[in-house]
Amino acid sequence: MTDHPFLDLTTLTTAGSGHYTAHIDPIWTIGPKVHGGSMMAVCAAAALRELTETAQADLPVDPAVAPLAVSANYLAAPDPGDVDVVATVRKRGRQVSLVDVELSQAGRPAVHAAVTLGVPDAGDPHYVESHVLDGLPAEPSADAQAMTADHPMAQVVHLSQGCDLSVDGSSAHFLRGRQGEPQVRMWARPWPADEEDPATAALFAIMTGDICAPVTMNRGIFGWAPTVQLTTYLRRRPAPGWLRVMASSTVLGDTWFEEDHTVLDSTGAVVVQSRQLAMIPR
Repeated sequence: MTDHPFLDLTTLTTAGSGHYTAHIDPIWTIGPKVHGGSMMAVCAAAALRELTETAQADLPVDPAVAPLAVSANYLAAPDPGDVDVVATVRKRGRQVSLVDVELSQAGRPAVHAAVTLGVPDAGDPHYVESHVLDGLPAEPSADAQAMTADHPMAQVVHLSQGCDLSVDGSSAHFLRGRQGEPQVRMWARPWPADEEDPATAALFAIMTGDICAPVTMNRGIFGWAPTVQLTTYLRRRPAPGWLRVMASSTVLGDTWFEEDHTVLDSTGAVVVQSRQLAMIPR
C-alpha cells in the first residue's frame, strides 16, 4: 500500500467515452463488502473527471469546481477489487452541472449516483446554527479511542488501515456494553499525502458522510445495516487537520431508519452534511 491510499482509491483509468475503471483495495470495506461512502467518493471522482475531460472551449470548467451533492442509490454490495464506472454529463452550466454515474462490478450495477457539481462556499457564512460537535475538541481528546489494529471496531471497519480514525467513547455506548441515544461522534483524518491534495481531501470529506458506526448499535441492535439511499453535500473544502463527525437518528423504525452525518473541519466550519435511508439490522 502507498502513503496515499485514498488517492489510489479515487484514481480512475480511462476506458473510453465516459467509461472508467477503478480498483477498490480491501481496506475500503466494512466486513467483507465495500464501504458505501468509499463508493460514493469514486462516483464523485468519476463525475468530476468526465465533466473536466469533456469541457467545451466556450464553457471551461473552473478549477475550483467540486462535487457539491452526491445522491446515490445502492443496488448491490460489491466485493473489493476492480469496478467499472460510467459517467454521463446531463447538464453543463456556468454555475451548476449534473453528471449521472453508474458503478458496477462484473456487469452487475452496484451504485447509481446523480452528482451535482459547482464551486463550494469559501467565504464567511451569513448564518451558522450551533451544533453538538462545536463542543467536541478539534483533535481527539486524551480519552478518545484510536481505532488501531487492536481496537474491536477495527476488526470490521477496515477503513482504519487507510486513514486515521478515533472514536468518542462517551458517545459510543455499545463499546461499553450499554445503551444510549442513537448518536455517535468520532474524528477522521486522511493521511498526509492524501490531505495535501485538495481534490483528494474533498473526496475524503465526502466519504466521511458515511463513516460512523450505525447508530442502531447504541440501542443494542447489531448487524449489517444496509444503506439504500444516501445523499451527501460538500458545503466547502476542508481545512487541513482532523474532521469532527457526528451521526444521529430521530426515528429507528421496525424496518427503516434515517442516519444523518455532520462533519466539521479543524476550523469548526461545516464541510459535509448527509442523510441516508438504511435498513434496521435483522
